[in-house]
Amino acid sequence: MRKSYRVKRKKDFDAIFKNGQNFANRKFVIYRLSQEQPHFRVGLSVSKKLGNAVTRNRIKRLLRHVLIKHQDRLVSDDFVVIARKGVEELDFHQVEKNLIHVLKIAQVYRQEGKIREKEIKSS
Repeated sequence: MRKSYRVKRKKDFDAIFKNGQNFANRKFVIYRLSQEQPHFRVGLSVSKKLGNAVTRNRIKRLLRHVLIKHQDRLVSDDFVVIARKGVEELDFHQVEKNLIHVLKIAQVYRQEGKIREKEIKSS
């Protein structure tokens, strides 16, 4: 994932946590802050409670892979994904299913029909 797609600075994380809305399911919490920008930016947070560095990096790698796979459906906002206990035991497809579910709840993930409507309007 390119640097322009990442939230890295503490100031940006603090703004998202303070001013953004939060949404959750059993495996993930999403904080979302609406922004005017050309594409989404995402920050990932995986607690040390979920495992050692190898485990935490595996979780972040899975999350990045899911986000890259579905990047054309994500709205252009800033958001932070926080992994909850239990994510370390999931495989890729379970992570994808749970992450897409919470992204839909947070209205960060657009459905197929909305993408086509946007394409038709821009034509």
